[in-house]
Amino acid sequence: MSVSIADLLRQADLPESDTPNLDKEILLCHVLNKDRAYLYTWPEKVLNPSQLTAFSILLERRNAGEPVAYLTGIREFWSLPLNVHPSTLIPRPDTERLVEVALELTSCEPLHVVDLGTGTGAIALALASERVQWMVTGIDQSEEAVCLAKENARINQLERVEFKVGSWCDELASRSVDLMISNPPYISDSDPHLSQGDVRFEPLSALVAAQNGLSDIVDIAKQSSVCLKDQGWLMVEHGFEQAGDVRQIFKTCGYSSVASYQDLSGNDRVTVGRWLVVETQ
Repeated sequence: MSVSIADLLRQADLPESDTPNLDKEILLCHVLNKDRAYLYTWPEKVLNPSQLTAFSILLERRNAGEPVAYLTGIREFWSLPLNVHPSTLIPRPDTERLVEVALELTSCEPLHVVDLGTGTGAIALALASERVQWMVTGIDQSEEAVCLAKENARINQLERVEFKVGSWCDELASRSVDLMISNPPYISDSDPHLSQGDVRFEPLSALVAAQNGLSDIVDIAKQSSVCLKDQGWLMVEHGFEQAGDVRQIFKTCGYSSVASYQDLSGNDRVTVGRWLVVETQ
């Protein structure tokens, strides 16, 4: 029996998805190697048996909860196509707010910018795509992540961004960075969301931190204070209920101009602070 694109989109069932129609379209585009416009331009096109089988397998995996980004191997961030892998966190729209704040608070003049825990390289590559004068470095403790970030730099013709393996600021010289930015692990290991939805398939090391999700932010705030130049910025993404705690961490570590910025949902999502070097006599 022949099955057309329109038939498949109508009949396919994704009861476990919050966005079933979108998911079906993305997965079918992946199988056909076409964009979404093709589905509506050629709804009568009939799939061959191998395409039907591939789509059926992807539907089954999606109904088991596997993220669409892992099924297709790609996710767009800041209009950049990024390859993704189960070894890295899937870039999310909320994190684009971190990029926006960084661009709003800094200038176009040459700066040394470091993305800590870079993962797919999403933040580093987004900033580099907007600021050609900046020297951007992405650091991650995972060799797999660094290899993936380098691949994404190549795909987006942003090879000038440097990616290297390291633990937070260990690889950085004192007073060498103008902007330190990070989307670190910030979920508590007791958070019930860890057993729900897409995050079940993402690496815990990129999601979970001790001290109710704050330990890595504490480490970053302490280490960054050594690496930042005078009036350098530290910016981190965090959970929507953590802004007060993160602001206090920044202040305790000696940062000034500490403030939080909301995401599109009106939740405090990004906290920033500025480091002022005190010259000793």
